[in-house]
Amino acid sequence: MTARLTDKHILVTGAATGIGRAIAEACVREGATVALLDRDGDNVERLAAQLRSEGHNAQALVADIADRAMVDAAVAKAREINGPLTTLVNNAGMNVFHDPLAMPDDAWQLCLAVDLEGAWFCSRAVLPDMLAQGDGAIINIASTHSFSIIPGCFPYSVAKHGLIGLTRSLGIEYAPRGVRVNAIAPGYIATSAVEAHWQSFDDPVAAKARIEALLPPGRLGQPEEVAMTVVFLASDEAPFINASCLTIDGGRSVVYHD
Repeated sequence: MTARLTDKHILVTGAATGIGRAIAEACVREGATVALLDRDGDNVERLAAQLRSEGHNAQALVADIADRAMVDAAVAKAREINGPLTTLVNNAGMNVFHDPLAMPDDAWQLCLAVDLEGAWFCSRAVLPDMLAQGDGAIINIASTHSFSIIPGCFPYSVAKHGLIGLTRSLGIEYAPRGVRVNAIAPGYIATSAVEAHWQSFDDPVAAKARIEALLPPGRLGQPEEVAMTVVFLASDEAPFINASCLTIDGGRSVVYHD
């Protein structure tokens, strides 16, 4: 059986840990060449080395996605080594939560720079390759914060709402030229960051159980469940899905009343 991502050259941002790492691992299993971008140089180098030791084609890139020059240099390096990019997964992001009026200006700027502008910088860097090929896919990892508001999570939800706008705008702009742009909105996913969140409570076990009870399946999602949705959208199995957002939250965002 032919691998689903053979001949795909995929750039994954925020690839060193969590959902990004799961995406990278799923993509190489399906035959892709991956360029793994993260600001954590040690961890992303280790992941790339591990994947190469398993027989996969993986390249580590170190950059801060909020720095356009660094993004452009990283994409140029990936292109030089493995040819034009066919696919981008904008996974890198940062939780920034504040009371709106108490929020320092630099927190607003950081959140928008990483969670929205960084995705645009990466898209801007890879789009010329895709347009030249007449084919390509950009997949933005958004969040259920993109359409549901939790008090105390400002301005993260603002940036994630903007990411859906970016997805739709670019998807419609470049559909006639063969490029699809879609988003995935994960809910509670069992990553190290989420596990660290539980530890901020006096009773971490009770805090986790309370959230699990709110989720229709009674459990958190797994990074691999997000990763396999990325594989589907990156593959040739989804040619008519464009400017859309797939939600991976076990149905939580549909619930009106607990």
